[in-house]
This record gives sequence, structure tokens and C-alpha cells, in this order.
Amino acid sequence: MKQILQNLKTGEMEVAELPAPRPGRGEVLISTRVSLISPGTERMLVEFSQANLLRKARQQPEKVRQVLDKIRTDGLLPTLETVFRKLDEPIPLGYSNAGVVLEVGAGVEGFQPGDRVVSNGPHAEVVCIPKNLCARIPDGVGDEEAAFTVLGSIALHGVRLAQPTLGEKFLVFGTGLVGLLAVQFLRASGCRVMAVDLNRNRLDLAGEFGALTVNPAAGGDPVAAAETWTGGRGVDGVLLATDAPQDNEIIHQAAAACRQRGRIVSVGKVGLQLRHADFFKKEITFQLSASYGPGRYDEKYEQGGQDYPYGYVRWTEQRNFVAVLAALETGVLRVRELVTDRFPVSEAVGAYEKIFRAPESLAVILRYAEKPDRSPRVVVTDKPSPPLGKATVGFIGAGNFAKAVLLPALAKTDARIAYVASRSGASGQYAARKFGAGEAVTDYRLILDDPEVGAVFIVVGHHLHGEMVCRALRAGKHVFVEKPLCLNPGELEEIARAVAESPGRQLLVGFNRRFSPHTVRIKDWLAGRSGPLCMSMTVNAGAIPPESWHQDPELGGGRIIGEGCHFIDLLAFLTGSPVRSVSAAMVGEGPAVRDDKMAITLSFTDGSIGVVNYFANGPKSYPKETLEVFSDRRVARLENFRVTRGYGFPRPGRFRTRRQDKGHQTEVRSFIERVAGGGDPLIPFGQLANATLASFAAVASAREGRVITLTDDYPALAAAAGLASAGAPADDN
Repeated sequence: MKQILQNLKTGEMEVAELPAPRPGRGEVLISTRVSLISPGTERMLVEFSQANLLRKARQQPEKVRQVLDKIRTDGLLPTLETVFRKLDEPIPLGYSNAGVVLEVGAGVEGFQPGDRVVSNGPHAEVVCIPKNLCARIPDGVGDEEAAFTVLGSIALHGVRLAQPTLGEKFLVFGTGLVGLLAVQFLRASGCRVMAVDLNRNRLDLAGEFGALTVNPAAGGDPVAAAETWTGGRGVDGVLLATDAPQDNEIIHQAAAACRQRGRIVSVGKVGLQLRHADFFKKEITFQLSASYGPGRYDEKYEQGGQDYPYGYVRWTEQRNFVAVLAALETGVLRVRELVTDRFPVSEAVGAYEKIFRAPESLAVILRYAEKPDRSPRVVVTDKPSPPLGKATVGFIGAGNFAKAVLLPALAKTDARIAYVASRSGASGQYAARKFGAGEAVTDYRLILDDPEVGAVFIVVGHHLHGEMVCRALRAGKHVFVEKPLCLNPGELEEIARAVAESPGRQLLVGFNRRFSPHTVRIKDWLAGRSGPLCMSMTVNAGAIPPESWHQDPELGGGRIIGEGCHFIDLLAFLTGSPVRSVSAAMVGEGPAVRDDKMAITLSFTDGSIGVVNYFANGPKSYPKETLEVFSDRRVARLENFRVTRGYGFPRPGRFRTRRQDKGHQTEVRSFIERVAGGGDPLIPFGQLANATLASFAAVASAREGRVITLTDDYPALAAAAGLASAGAPADDN
């Protein structure tokens, strides 16, 4: 299928051939008929991509501060690599889409194949959109009109925040699409409107919709005009629908034009260096409008399909869509006059060029074929079969970690990457092209069904790990799954069965830290120890918002299960023995999230003890990971996987790597070598199960306030993890 992509680094735009998506749970698959280019938001994005690095930095000073913080902790070279990687990946353009439903995923009600719908889908022949971001198009509304729904919702939400009442007077700065739609909504609310812009043609349109107009380019003064219009009292409210992020004069003019206790709402981007006196004397209220209504940026609403109660949140994103469509159907909202150009999607690059060079261009419509290519695969690179003994792999997932760490590591091995699978065709195709994969696909089952593929990498959402591991093992594949192995004991039991049914298959969890040269050095120093170890692992994990999927028990498992398992495995590796019991405590009431601020005490079967301090309330300027190991009057200290120091060892010294090395490259290379050459698992399943089970126990211990002995609380899984019941000899794991 065709989709428009923009490269933020080079500024290059392309109409790419991508594999078509397929609907997941709660999603609607749509064949696009038309989409609307937003000349404001999309033009700003294109201009940003075409700017040089210095201009990009000036436009996003908050990002620059984040980069400087990362340089202090991770070093210059890794930080620059991260920045350039982010900029290099093409992003989809567009968010105003009208089409026909092809399929619906499980759990979708209210939509069926054949329905005409609007959505915030990108400029693509086929889009897959969560159900709460779709709405059915009334029969009396054409496709082109319906394509204005999302932009109309942006204007409508801004107007709702301004709380207009019958008879009030409003000033609207900016008569682009959003401004012209806002003028009509304000007029429909019984308000009188004055529109301000530098473009005479757009002001003429505002006049056709019932607004008075002011053109500063022709000598008009918005503040003076507002004073005359209101008899010196000032307007009741101002809507800022203009794109002028460096211009602080607009907000000053808006405040000067307001009456006492007037309202200002910004739905665009203007300079926000407010003058205290402007707002203080009049007690003016100012509010930013977040896109198209309640639910925006709420992952549970947008991705999870969790609606807000109608009686408490009358106007959500989706209900605003419906309201705009109703306004189009009744003629309250007129948009046909706004369309200036129409292009087939294959000529989309020319459409954007027209927007840039023609000031009279306003609403540009892209048109699509009625029968799009729905193939879930696209050939990216034709590569010959690998030499005998080399591994052929399929890679499932193309998120940030996959593209930043694992795929680069895999590309440095002698493996052939046959596929990259991703639910987003754009990210999958980019990753496949960048790392020399044969095909990009949107259905991972194509990988499992290919007999030439010997191994799969699973780097997807945590909630999918358990099911995919079992499917891949039973399909006869070797499996590398990024941590965690799974999210609950039930999934771990099923994986144990799949492992038992798949002799000779490698299963490796991404416990990369045991492969780091720093860890190996410490392990060598500890060889021949005569007593148990005392270990302390401090993780300055950094805060993640409570609404993030990482914190969701069903999607991410929480941060201890999702990431804390790393450090449990690391300590178990250093002792060479499994965790026997777990006692954990988290902070008390107060923080929105408590279980990402936890101290976990581990007891091992060889008598060693370890503490994992996993804290998400520290500063980014402090090292992320610090390990101390006490043994036989000696101490090994690891600092952020860059420097390791030994104290009291026969040859005390300092081990340093040029850059942070957490073992990813060695881990991936070792897995590929084992897949190609055969041999025992790199990490025995008992050790994988033990670290996973101990992470479950840590969360349970912190919540229940008790010590958990794995053999007592999880007897069957403890046996699979190499732990003997009380009184029986323990496996050496």
C-alpha cells in the first residue's frame, strides 16, 4: 500500500510502498477514500525536517536540555547516535482521514465492514485505528466534507474551552483552516466574531462566514478595532488559531483586546512570554487547548478503548467527531469553499510543494484508489540464501529498543535477517531497509510459517511475550525474547510446557547484563571464593508517568517484572545459584506509583544475599546502575557499565570500557552462534524461570508484607526453576 512518510533528518518526503496493517483488538481497519492535508501542523513538521541541525535545536530548546543531560550520564558518542537515529527515521504524515471499514478487530462494537467512517489516520491507503478515534459518516455528508472532521474537532474543542454564550463578541487570530472552522462554530453559538489575519483571501472567506475582519498587513490594528467594536469594553474572548511560535506580540494584543475577566484560548502555537500586567489587571484567564478533546493523549482511552462516562465527560474526542459530522450534515459547518486543490496520493509530494509555494492554497485533498493493495508483506532486499551453517532469522517488533540496540547488534553477526515484522508498516519497512532484511511484514505469523527461518527475535509489548514465545517454540523456532519472559505464573507454566515439548530449541531472554565484559570481569575476580556473596545493586531507574503502559499490570507488568528481572538475574549469575526467597518493601502512601520505588532482598541457595534497590525518584544526572559485591574481604564496584573497580583482590585494578557496554552485542552474537552451531542453551531454562519467578515474588512480597519462599509459594514453578523443596538437595542451576 502507499503511505506518505517524512524524514526529519534530511527533509525528504516519499510516497512509500509499505505492507498493509491488520486490525488488533479494539481496532478498525479502514480503506482510505480521501484525506486532508493540514496546512498548519503538517507544514510546520515539514519545515522542521528541512531545517539544519542548529535551527532544529533552536526550535526545540527543551529537547536540547534533555540531550545535555544524556551526555552527562551516557557520554557524547552514544547520545549523538541516539539523536541522529531519532531524526533519521521517517514518520507518517497526516491525521484527517475518511474511508470505508474493511475489517474490525475483536471487541469492536458499532462498526462493521462497509461503513463509511472518519478517523485520525495518516495519509495511507489502508489505516488501522483504535475504535475511539473513529466515527461513522452520516449519509448526507460526502467523503471530502467528512475529511474535515478531525480539524473541525480541534476548532470545536478550542471553542468549547472558551465557553461562548449567546451575544458575546470574540476575536479570532488566524484564518487558516482551524481558524475558519472556529469562526463558524462561534457564529453557530450565537456569538459575533472579528477575525484577524495577514492573508486577504482567507479574510474574505471569514467574511463570508459572518465575521468582521482586520488585516494588519493593510494597516489594521486588532486592539483598536476591538475597542471600537465593543465600545471600549473589550471582547469577551479570544481564540488563537495561528502558527507564530516566536511572536510574543500576538498574546499581548489578545490580552489588550480582552475585557475585564476575558478568556483567551490557544489552539495554535504563539509565543508565550506573557506580560504580567496584561493579565493581572484584568484577571484574564488563559488556556491551551490539547488537540481534539478529552481523551487525547490518554493511552487507556485512545489505545485501550476505555470510554469516559457520558454523564461526566459529555464531549470526548469521538463525541466531538460526531458533533462535527452533525454540523456538516445540517449545514451549520461549511467546508466546500475551503478546498483549493485535489491530488491523487501518488502525487502527494507535489501537493505539499503546492502548499509551500502558493499562499492561496488552503485545504488540499488527497484521493485514493477504491481497491488498495492489502498485502501484509513488502520485499525490501533480495538476498541470497546464507552459506551452510549460518542462521536465518525473523525479527518481530520494530520499536525504539529494537532499532537502537538489538537490530544493530544482529546486523553485525553473520545471520541473514529474512523478515522484520511490525504492526506499523512504516517502522517495519524502515528497519528492514536500514538493517538489510529481506521483507517487511505486518503479520508475524508469516515468519513462523516460513520453514527457512530457524530463529525469531521477539521484541514487542510485554503482554505479548508469553504467547509469542510458546507459538514460536511450537513452530520449531529458536527464540530470543527481550525481557521479561512473561507477566504472570500462568504464562510461565505454559512456557515451561512449550520448552519441554521443544527439545533442542534455544530459548534466551534478553538478560544482557550477564554478558557485559564488566560482569565477566567481576565473575572472574570472584572465582575461587570461599564464602557467600553480599551484593547491592542500585538502579536509578528514572520516573515514568503513571499512565504509561510500562506501569500497567496487564500491558507492561509494572517496572519490577518488566525491568527489575534484569538485576535479579545479574545477581543470580554472579552467585551461580538460584534465588530461594524474596522479601521486598515499597514506599508508603503518597506517590502515584509506589512499586517502582522498591527495595528487594534476595536470598540464594548458596547462602549469598543481595539487595536490588530499584528507585524511580532520582535525578537523571546520577548514574543509572551501580553494583557492589562484597566477598572474602574484597569488594568489586561497577559504575554504570563503564568503569569497574576491584578493592582487595590479588591484582586490584580498574577496568574501563570506551563506552557503556551492557553486553547486548555479545549476547546477540552468542545466540546466533549457538543457533547456527548447536549446543546447550546459553542460559538454562531453570535460570530464566528463577529470575522471572523471583520478580513475581518481589511484587507480591511488597504488596503483602511477607517473605516469599519460592518452593512454598510456587512449588511447581520452583521445581522448573531448579529449586528443590525443603529438605531435598538443590540443583546447582
